[in-house]
Amino acid sequence: MTMANDDLLRREDHGAVARLVMISPKNFNALSTEMIAALRQALDGIVTDPAVRVVVLAAEGKAFSAGHDLRRMQAARADADGGRAAYETLFADCAEMMQAIRALPQPVIAEVQGIATAAGCQLVASCDLAVAAEGTRFGVNGVDIGLFCSTPMVALTRAIPPKAAFEMLTTGEFIPADRARELGLVNRVVPADHLTEETFALARTIAAKLPAAVQMGKRAFHRQTGLATPEAYAAAGATMCENLMLPDTAEGLSAFLDKRPPAWADR
Repeated sequence: MTMANDDLLRREDHGAVARLVMISPKNFNALSTEMIAALRQALDGIVTDPAVRVVVLAAEGKAFSAGHDLRRMQAARADADGGRAAYETLFADCAEMMQAIRALPQPVIAEVQGIATAAGCQLVASCDLAVAAEGTRFGVNGVDIGLFCSTPMVALTRAIPPKAAFEMLTTGEFIPADRARELGLVNRVVPADHLTEETFALARTIAAKLPAAVQMGKRAFHRQTGLATPEAYAAAGATMCENLMLPDTAEGLSAFLDKRPPAWADR
């Protein structure tokens, strides 16, 4: 099943995996107002789709995403308020879209090639997992043009160590895929001609697990990272109890003890 969204985003359904592909290579898949809206609409459609267990976010062309559309941002300065209202709307909409990725019940995997800069790097950092092609570069280099990447900073500092993030933000230097993996921005670095194949392999591995458990786990994972250790354990314990109450989890435990595959109702 393939669905188009305003010629900017294409959704491809591959069994339990939904692949969202940004298809604006001429402007390096810039996160324009329209692209942000297309991504948000697609994510909202997946929230209530029980057939989707994992989401892959990919892009066509030489770049995953070069961030916001700087030409349009510069053009907004001609507005009566100097562009302030347009900028506030852009960054608010973008922040909501990035947070929608984290709020999505299903895990989201970024499939990254070429470059992921500024808000494009933010998009990778906002995903739950990331697979990058060899040769991919990551940066938050707005500082090079006098614009500190403050909004990308939010996702980046939650994905990699603070000092590494601050170095990227203040120097504008790109880091290669292997360094991004060392820092935790991406999970795997694979040959470019196997990027989609390797990303789908990871997606299908996750999709084969009990969906309810994975979705509970994602929600608990992101919740506990913002809590102090005692509160994190309390929240995690409550999730474990909730998970153990599921009939499919009881079946999983029985199957393990009986040394047989589980016969889950939710397959």
